[in-house]
Amino acid sequence: MKILVCISQVPDTTTKIAFSDNNTTFNTAGVTMIINPYDEWYALVRALELKESGAATAVHLITVGKADAEPVIRKALALGGDEAIRIDTESHDPFVVASEIAAYARTENYDLVLCGKESIDYNNGVMGAMLAEMLDMNYVGFATKLDLSGNTATINREIEGGEETDTAGLPLVVSCQKGMSEARIPNMRGIMAARTKPLKVVAASGFAAVATIVSYEMPPAKTGVKMFDADNMDGLVAALHNEAKVI
Repeated sequence: MKILVCISQVPDTTTKIAFSDNNTTFNTAGVTMIINPYDEWYALVRALELKESGAATAVHLITVGKADAEPVIRKALALGGDEAIRIDTESHDPFVVASEIAAYARTENYDLVLCGKESIDYNNGVMGAMLAEMLDMNYVGFATKLDLSGNTATINREIEGGEETDTAGLPLVVSCQKGMSEARIPNMRGIMAARTKPLKVVAASGFAAVATIVSYEMPPAKTGVKMFDADNMDGLVAALHNEAKVI
């Protein structure tokens, strides 16, 4: 059984964000890039656990990006991936990302495709579902647990007010979230081995974007806290109604 894990490169959450070109471009100068945590901690680590248990024979990694994404994909290899594929294009449109991955994946006959539930930069949360549709595979989103028995997967996922357990046949696409597995740190052996593991660069198929970014906008600065005495409930209610406008 072959597993494909989708890896995306995102800014470190401690990075100070800035925009350029009249707020139409994310300024990457001085920005530290990391593996998207949902892809790394949950999708990739669960794939490695399945391989270690004998349920899978190979874990391949795939990313859509230019050469500056290679350090991130090498880290994923250091965690235990067998080989990596970089599709040589850059896009912030999830349709393009899903299309490029699907174009490659459909030629490789993967049994299971894992991705994070969303990337922490754009938080679209749609790529997994798009990818499943393009590959004509079953899809289960926002999974917190995944087990395999032969060609059947049992998946737990959160729903409003509880948890749902699904079964689905392979091939299958699953988007993963917190609860799927625990984060790992690459050891020195893995880091050294990652230097020689295959990283294949594939030309992009050239899919056209269906969405474009008009501009970025920083969230408004946080304001100070307004305190009310316990005996001034009328003032609190008035402020919530007239100032905060939440009631």
